[in-house]
Amino acid sequence: MKKHHTIGITSLACLVVGIVGIAPFLKAAGDEAAVSKLLAEAKRQAYAVSVDASQLESYTREPSLSWETHASEISQMKDDINQTAKTVEKLNASRSQALPWQSTAIDRIIPSLHEIAENTTQAIEYINKYQSRLSMQQYTDYLESNSDLSSQLAGLIAHYVDYGNAKTRYATLKQRIEAPAK
Repeated sequence: MKKHHTIGITSLACLVVGIVGIAPFLKAAGDEAAVSKLLAEAKRQAYAVSVDASQLESYTREPSLSWETHASEISQMKDDINQTAKTVEKLNASRSQALPWQSTAIDRIIPSLHEIAENTTQAIEYINKYQSRLSMQQYTDYLESNSDLSSQLAGLIAHYVDYGNAKTRYATLKQRIEAPAK
């Protein structure tokens, strides 16, 4: 008798779907520095998701690995996606205090994270149904797509964080240069 490894996906789906639907009146007060800190946190978390996705995708080249190994890694990925989604929810809630480039970053992060979450949900459902068929194209497509998407998302967020850091350094240097001599 085969054991069935069930991984809850309800919280993942609800959390990611909820990101997009946050009402404007629920937005928390903050400032652009707080938004930058949240972006930096999202960068770290998106990198963790990317590592998970890459690791999981590499399992498709190891047919001897058990479905439990796949399930364990995808469970870790789901947890990392949920953490990232919580941070993105905070970002979205602080949108009213964000600079225009930060709002653009949020707008670009949400759909990518949503797609990664959807693929992960599909992969979890596949594992739950077909533990003995993890080399099938449908499953490997979910994993390859997530590996690519999560890498792109981590890079995207990293570029925005770098941009924000460069803008801050520029403003600081500009202020020093333009400060009147005493």
